[in-house]
Amino acid sequence: MFDKSGQWIRLETFDDFDDGLSDLIGLWSSETATQATKDSAFAHFKEDLEAAALQWIDNRAKSKKYAAIASELAEFEEAIK
Repeated sequence: MFDKSGQWIRLETFDDFDDGLSDLIGLWSSETATQATKDSAFAHFKEDLEAAALQWIDNRAKSKKYAAIASELAEFEEAIK
């Protein structure tokens, strides 16, 4: 997600997204993270996920994996609203 200097680390692999979703939920649960940081992490995560889904649209197996992460992200987004 973010490195020590606060720069976003682009998510690329399924494992990045799988681990990153847990990190994102943890960040949103944090009382020390600012709302701007939470919003930024969510936006970056969503953007990276959309790019990965487009990259693998022709690969049915990978496409299903990314769709599952997108579904979990949608549930999380609904919960934080």
